Amino acid sequence: MVESAPIEIVPYDGCWLARFADEREALAKVLQPWLRGPIEHVGSTAVPGLAAKPVIDIMAGVETLEASRAAIERLETFGYCYAPYAADVEHWFCKPSPALRTHHLHLVPVHSALWVARLSFRDALRADTELARAYAALKLELAARFRNDREAYTQAKAPFIRAVLAAAGAPRGPASA
Repeated sequence: MVESAPIEIVPYDGCWLARFADEREALAKVLQPWLRGPIEHVGSTAVPGLAAKPVIDIMAGVETLEASRAAIERLETFGYCYAPYAADVEHWFCKPSPALRTHHLHLVPVHSALWVARLSFRDALRADTELARAYAALKLELAARFRNDREAYTQAKAPFIRAVLAAAGAPRGPASA
């Protein structure tokens, strides 16, 4: 089993937006043959003011998982580590390693339920500071409880995420926002 760093939630850092912009620019060149949609900043670091794990979550729109399979090898030469996590809905990567993560990259079919759900959840948090505060409080509590179990942490957030998506009328993608 691959060892991974403990879950740590930190106060919002305004540098996260610049780190995303820099990575998006580089990824646009690397992923150009496979991109069929935008490269989006998702996850908690994409929500101004929200406490988060200090990992930049990036979602890139591709046509299909099969059509973008060749991007896996190209991304590995660019420093991303591929893991077959949720392989039925996305190609998932971390950088620079599973033990020390600064970036997560999700290649997701554009217009899929997961694509729409991730953007809907991010946008709901951006639009409602009280909702964002409630999510931050939940993440802090869950990070303390599941410090060394990322899967349990992610699963414990799922009911909150499902409720937000239901209120937004969005499809329910995997709860990994």
